[in-house]
Amino acid sequence: MVEALLSFIVATCVLALSPGPDNMYVLTQSIVNGSRSALATTAGLISGCIVHTTLLAFGFSAIITTNPSLFFSIKVLGALYLLYLAYAVFSSDTTLKFSKNAPKKSYIQLFKQGVLMNLLNPKVMLFFLALFPQFLWQPETDTVLQFYILGSTFMLVSFVVFATIAVLGGSVSSFLNKNKHAGIFFKWLQILVFLAIAAFIVVP
Repeated sequence: MVEALLSFIVATCVLALSPGPDNMYVLTQSIVNGSRSALATTAGLISGCIVHTTLLAFGFSAIITTNPSLFFSIKVLGALYLLYLAYAVFSSDTTLKFSKNAPKKSYIQLFKQGVLMNLLNPKVMLFFLALFPQFLWQPETDTVLQFYILGSTFMLVSFVVFATIAVLGGSVSSFLNKNKHAGIFFKWLQILVFLAIAAFIVVP
C-alpha cells in the first residue's frame, strides 16, 4: 500500500506541476486578480474531483473485483490512453501561454466555474479511469475505499501544488517567461511520466 501511494503521489505531483489548462488558468487568475481569486478557482477545480472519484469507485469497483480479465483489459486500455497522452504532448507546442485578460469575478463565481471546468471536461474522467486502477494495491478486495484514498490523495497533492502556484503567481510567471527552455522541460517531463506509468501498468 505504502509503495503504491508513494508512486501515485510522485506521479500526481509531477502531473500537477506540468503546465496544462487548469494550472495555467489558476496562474492567470493569480496574476490578474490576486492569489485569493486563484485559490477560489483551485478549490472549485479540486472539488469537482470528488464527483469523478465517486463515479469511478462505484461504477467500476464491483466489476473489476469480480472479473479479473475485465480488470486487465481496463489496465491495458489505460496504458494505451496514457501512451496517447504522451504522443499528444509530444506533438504539442512547447510555448507556455496564459491570458492576461481574465475577467474579475467573485470568489463564489470562481469556485463554481472551477467545479464546472472540472466536471464538464470528459478528459478528466478518462484520465482518472486510466490512472487510478493502476495503483490499486489490492484489486481483489474492497476497491471503493482504495479509490477514495487515491482520490483524496490526488486532490490533496493537486491542491497543494495549485495553491502554491496561486500564491506565487507573479514569481511563477516571471520564471516561465524568463526561461525559454521551461516549456521544453515540462513537455518532456510529462511525456516521461506518462510513459513510466504506462510501463508500470503492463510490466508484471
